[in-house]
Amino acid sequence: MDDSGFLKRRGEYNPDVLSCLANLSNDEVFTPPELANKMLDLLPPELFANPRTRFLDPACKTGIFLREIAKRLMAGLAKAIPDEDKRREHIFRKQLFGIAITELTALMSRRSVYCSKDASCRYSVVRFTDADGNIRFKPIRHTWENGRCVFCGASRKANDRAEGLETHAYEFIHTNDPKEIFNMHFDVIIGNPPYQMEDGGFGISASPVYDRFVECAKMLQPRYLSMIIPARWYAGGKGLDEFRDEMLHDTSLRIIHDYPNADECFSGVQIKGGIMYFLWIRDSRGNCSVYTHHNGKVFDPVTRPLLESGCETFIRYNEGVEIYRKVKKHSEPTMEGLVSSRKPFGLSTTFHGRSAYNKGDIIVYENRGISYASRKEIPLNQEMIDQYKVFIPRSSSGSDAFPHPILGTPFVGRPGTACSETYIVIGPFESEATCENVISYIKTKFMRTLAMFKKVTQSTTRALYTFVPIQTFTHPWSDEMLYQKYGITEEEVRFIDSMIKPME
Repeated sequence: MDDSGFLKRRGEYNPDVLSCLANLSNDEVFTPPELANKMLDLLPPELFANPRTRFLDPACKTGIFLREIAKRLMAGLAKAIPDEDKRREHIFRKQLFGIAITELTALMSRRSVYCSKDASCRYSVVRFTDADGNIRFKPIRHTWENGRCVFCGASRKANDRAEGLETHAYEFIHTNDPKEIFNMHFDVIIGNPPYQMEDGGFGISASPVYDRFVECAKMLQPRYLSMIIPARWYAGGKGLDEFRDEMLHDTSLRIIHDYPNADECFSGVQIKGGIMYFLWIRDSRGNCSVYTHHNGKVFDPVTRPLLESGCETFIRYNEGVEIYRKVKKHSEPTMEGLVSSRKPFGLSTTFHGRSAYNKGDIIVYENRGISYASRKEIPLNQEMIDQYKVFIPRSSSGSDAFPHPILGTPFVGRPGTACSETYIVIGPFESEATCENVISYIKTKFMRTLAMFKKVTQSTTRALYTFVPIQTFTHPWSDEMLYQKYGITEEEVRFIDSMIKPME
């Protein structure tokens, strides 16, 4: 079947136009047909042979999920409804429903599913009494309170637009009761929701909305729920603490497909922290089967709890779980307590000191290199200025591809130095030699593997050191010493080597 839905052609190559669409942004990403079908493959086949199964896509962009579901239903219901025309009528009227995210995507979705942007015209494969058919779009306004939308957290300043302009107030999540939208029960909810909304923060700032789509879908209590969303909720993300806690304690979350590098899932799209899709089964509880996609391969799943003992975040790498357990057995304090906040001396990234040295000045490491400032210009932690410490970039270098350095290159901060928000501080320590030993530890692949378990964005904050144990820093460290101490196997070393770049 071609991209029109159900028109058959002989002897012609008819490429699927939905596989060729360019994404409008990294926030609203089109789903390739191949990926949509991988998600549909997670569902039990008998759903597509049941004329009473109802499907909902609450975030239609191209209509790809509904189109591919229609194909499966046309094949699966051939025995139950032998007449092809009656079968098509039944499927489109009784089984497939969608909520578009914009007026444009509503037209695209109807064109993909009904072969016509107007479901009531004579070109529609099933002729409805209205133009929408079962793929609706209703212009919604945000509900503002104290400058933000009470439903999605969008900034009024950034998103309060004139009549006729797109507000991106998505109907599915801008209601107290999503059941009222269609007033019916759905067996399957599946889709690829928008990821974030501008929230009016400093510079480029946004708040996630994909969590609201998942939460509202669960409110409808479908038998099956599958969505593809950013993976940063595993360990971080603005405003995602409650969502993370709920998801990681939800034993109905039975399958996860994880892409640490989003480009392997959505070609040409950069989504820091990667992408994942999942299958949630209302009437089934237990451990979760975790599949990892890495360097073009999907590795055998491991069925395991989403939370390890003593761990408040999800360790996305199956190979890393045993490494975490081995480290945890030692019950050592972690480096989190040695790491500063994001502004160790109270200086923002926009701080620029003097280029010329004046008597009594200190050196400030900032995003342009080094500059000079008086001690009076340092708002916080002035006592650390004259101590030995380690500076490390707050943003890691490199692309999302693996192997990855995970952390930026550290260096010794001698007495008489401070830094802007471009760096964070580890320490203080009693001597330069101790700092060098700390740096030798940071440069090990083993230490950076433990940091990787908490890394979901380019930023390297204090939280990354939650799993990193403090060592005795009276001597330098090497990977071989750490592998022996923690009993790391050859297979685990190969995993570490595949994920972590050597640090110069």
